[in-house]
Amino acid sequence: MTDLRLIKLADVLVNYSTKVKTGDWVHISAGWQALPLVREVQSRVLQAGGYPSVNLGSQDLGTAFLAEAAEAQLNWISPLEMHMIENVDAWIVIDAPENTRSNTGIDPARQQTRSKARRKWSEIYLGRSAAGELHWVMTSFPCQALAQDAEMCLTEIDDFVFKSTFVDQDDPVALWQGVHDEQERLIKWLAGKKAVSIRGAQVDLKMSIEGRTFINSAGDVNMPSGEIFTSPVEDSVEGWVQFSYPAVYQSVVVEGVRLEFEGGRVVKASAEKNEEFLHKMLDADEGARRLGELGIGTNTGITRFTRNILYDEKIGGSFHLAIGKGFAEAGGVNQSAIHWDLITDARQDTEMRADGEVFYKDGKFVV
Repeated sequence: MTDLRLIKLADVLVNYSTKVKTGDWVHISAGWQALPLVREVQSRVLQAGGYPSVNLGSQDLGTAFLAEAAEAQLNWISPLEMHMIENVDAWIVIDAPENTRSNTGIDPARQQTRSKARRKWSEIYLGRSAAGELHWVMTSFPCQALAQDAEMCLTEIDDFVFKSTFVDQDDPVALWQGVHDEQERLIKWLAGKKAVSIRGAQVDLKMSIEGRTFINSAGDVNMPSGEIFTSPVEDSVEGWVQFSYPAVYQSVVVEGVRLEFEGGRVVKASAEKNEEFLHKMLDADEGARRLGELGIGTNTGITRFTRNILYDEKIGGSFHLAIGKGFAEAGGVNQSAIHWDLITDARQDTEMRADGEVFYKDGKFVV
C-alpha cells in the first residue's frame, strides 16, 4: 500500500512546485531507489495533462564514469542531456543515492574537469530558469544512505523528510503558500537596501546588495524549501567567516572551513579536513573565489544537520554563503562552473544589519 505522504509529495511537486499544465513536457530524473515516488509523480503529471519522460539513474554509475573516463570523455556532454535542458518545460529531480560518499576517492582534478565541461549545460539551465521558461524542483526520497548521513534510522528519515516538506499535514500546499507570504514580507522590507553586515562569534563580514533582489524560495525549486537569498555585489565582500557545519560537495566532506575575503575574492582558505579539495574547487576558475549567494534559512521544521544541502541550507536560524555561480534572477553576474553552499549556525551571538538596521538576530527575523 502506497504511503499517503508519498502521494501528497507527488501532488506538491507537480501541482505546486512546477505547476504542470496541459501539453508540458515534464522530465523526471531520479535515483532508482525512488521508483515508488516516481510512479506517483508520473501519475500526477498525466492527470495534469503533461507528457512525462523518466530517467532512473545510479550514483555508482556516475562515480564509475568519473574514475574510468579519459580526458575527452570527461569533457563530453550527452546530446540527450543538452536537448532535454534546452527544451523541457518542467524538470523534477528526485535524489536517492546509494552512497553519498562514492566520489571521495576520485581525484579532485577529474571532478573539476567534469564541472567545467558542464558549464554550458549549467548556463542554459540557469538562464531558462531565470527567464521563467523552465520550471524545476529538486527533492529527496528517504533511503538508507541519507539516513546514515543524518545519523537516523530509515523510519526517522521518512518522518524527517515528510515533516520538512509538510506532507504529513492535511494541506501542505496551503502551508507552503503561507511560507511564501511571510518571506515575501521580509523581502519587501529588504528591497532597496544597499549593504548587509553579519557579525558574530563565527563571522565578521560586510557586503553590498545594492541593485540586487532577494529571491523567495518557498517550495517552487527545492522541496523542502524555506529560505530567502540573493547574490551580493561581486567585488564588495570583505571580512571572514568560519562555517559551523561540514561542507559537502561532489560527495566530498570538507570540515572546519574558514574563508577570508578582500575585494570580493577569497584570499585565504583553510579546512580541518580535505583542505586540498577546498583549494582545488576555489581554483576551478576565476569566479570560484567570489560569492554567488547569501541565503538565510527559515524552515524551523529542519532542526538538525543531515549532511544533505537540500535540507541543511534551509535550517531555521542559519545562513549560508555560496562560492561560485551567481543567480541572474537576483542580479548576480558572477560566472563559475561551481556553486557550493557553506552553512553557519546563527542561533547564538549573531546579528545581521541592512543599511545599519538590525533585521536578523540570533536566528530570528526582528522586522
